Amino acid sequence: MHSNLLTPEALILVVLLNQPRDFEIARLLGWYRIPLRSAPKVVAVDYLAFYQTAAFGSDKWRIQYIAPVRGYELTARAELLRDEPDDPNANQEYYKIQIGPLVALPIPILAGQWKRLTFLYTTGEYLLHAKTLNELVVQSEERKILWQSLRDRSSQDQNYRAKEADDVNIDPDVLAALLGIPSLDIDH
Repeated sequence: MHSNLLTPEALILVVLLNQPRDFEIARLLGWYRIPLRSAPKVVAVDYLAFYQTAAFGSDKWRIQYIAPVRGYELTARAELLRDEPDDPNANQEYYKIQIGPLVALPIPILAGQWKRLTFLYTTGEYLLHAKTLNELVVQSEERKILWQSLRDRSSQDQNYRAKEADDVNIDPDVLAALLGIPSLDIDH
């Protein structure tokens, strides 16, 4: 199923889904956030692959979903998570990465012995064949090609179009219930 989407040369960034709420934001709103201060050097990739932490219970320590990257922008955390205006990181800059629909992998990629992860770059070819996180690590000569691709991406002028807020049409009460928020104040 996902092999139709991915090309072997696709650049993929494996990112953390720390909480089920982050999954719902990605699934329903079509974006993922990364704090600028801890972001990888290049976010101009073709896909995000989502590594689920222990917070996902029986679905922990695995990659089950990928999503195409449609664009990115820098913004304050307070703009992303308006229900958390008093968060200590509210004024910190974050990458807001616009993504397409989440696609379930036919077989999840399991962590094996590797449980802790920050970010990992890989390729479509590795993702298509991996059964464990270790198998996502690009090896030897291919590593040089991966790093050259990442350097090229970071130096190119990115012409991404950020998804317009009007593109998402979800009833605020439904969204609040799905995200576990008492209510959403859309006017602010």
